[in-house]
Amino acid sequence: MKMSKILVVEDEPSMRLGLKDNLEFESYEVELAIDGEEGLRKATSGNFDLIILDVMMPKLSGFDVCKSMRKSGVLTPIIFLTAKSEEIDKVLGLELGADDYLTKPFSLRELIARVKAILRRSQGSGDASLKGEMTIGALTVDFNQFTARTEKEEVRMSHKEFEILHYLAEHMNEVVSRYDLLNKVWGYDSQPTTRTVDNFILRLRQRIEENPNEPRHILTVHGVGYKLLRN
Repeated sequence: MKMSKILVVEDEPSMRLGLKDNLEFESYEVELAIDGEEGLRKATSGNFDLIILDVMMPKLSGFDVCKSMRKSGVLTPIIFLTAKSEEIDKVLGLELGADDYLTKPFSLRELIARVKAILRRSQGSGDASLKGEMTIGALTVDFNQFTARTEKEEVRMSHKEFEILHYLAEHMNEVVSRYDLLNKVWGYDSQPTTRTVDNFILRLRQRIEENPNEPRHILTVHGVGYKLLRN
């Protein structure tokens, strides 16, 4: 069985080495970067299964690294580590294309749980019950290959966007609550807020809907959650 490869981008030496030791204890292959520039260079040239990315770093911030990665087409799942607890910082990170975040100080047990959850989903989605291509609004999605396109161009989406759309598609024409999405897509006990779900839905609407302000495919069911309509 192939060992999952994780890139840790963290400027604090004790935190960087502590993460390396604990991840290697869990049988992951770990590579390190000490600042944002080195992290971006390794992230775009290496073949990683997951990136753990500190936000506040010299040379390039974690946000800048994430933004550059997604712009260049690197869809590797990202977990942000941030000393900031304000909601706006978390939302910004997710909107830039991160898959998850942890606020320092955090427990190593929680970090490992989130790492395992993301790797399980990103590496195992091809075994899900819904397979092959599906067209939803303006977007044609291949849930096996993690690709998406419109009639005009390829669309780059994060793993978390694919996972959310996949879950909605499995429950086509059914109401799916925000809490269902948090439980099924994030898959651990300490979850982001429902605001996180709303922001991912907003991004999906921008990709799918002709007019995101008047959605016809991802509908809001007020007080509950969302419903996906194919046509």
